[in-house]
Amino acid sequence: SAVGAYLLGEAEEEGYKVYYWRERSDEVDFVIVRQGETIALEVKSGRRGMNSGLPKFCANFHPKRALVIGTDGIPFEDFFRMRIEDLF
Repeated sequence: SAVGAYLLGEAEEEGYKVYYWRERSDEVDFVIVRQGETIALEVKSGRRGMNSGLPKFCANFHPKRALVIGTDGIPFEDFFRMRIEDLF
């Protein structure tokens, strides 16, 4: 929830849109849209493994980037120092 709160706070200030994507049992935690470009973010803790949602979202929607935040991805500490525009 901390990642979501951070994204929503940044989005409000910077004018981005933040969404959640789900299709049947596949999901992506956060989809960020800015000026027609899309970034997909999956938040992963050590307790859960990667799901199939991120690869399926990428295959269907071709985001500019797809990133994992947390375990096996960008460390939480580094992510919270970033601005959303740095992801694009």
